[in-house]
Amino acid sequence: MCRPYRRLVDRLRAQALPCWICGHNINYKPYGRRHPLAFTLDDETPLSKGGDLLDPATPVAHTDAATASGGRCR
Repeated sequence: MCRPYRRLVDRLRAQALPCWICGHNINYKPYGRRHPLAFTLDDETPLSKGGDLLDPATPVAHTDAATASGGRCR
């Protein structure tokens, strides 16, 4: 799973999309995974409820925005 995931991350980073939850721009420079403004892949349908993280339509978000939603379907 590592390579397909990395390819998806690289492709989404290159698009420089805003956070799909809050709408603000994401700074795509590496902050470290735990920084609240760090880039992360989110999932519209949580993985625990059958979502697919490798879906090409996976939205991007800030870490804090994705964490705040906490596994709830949006």
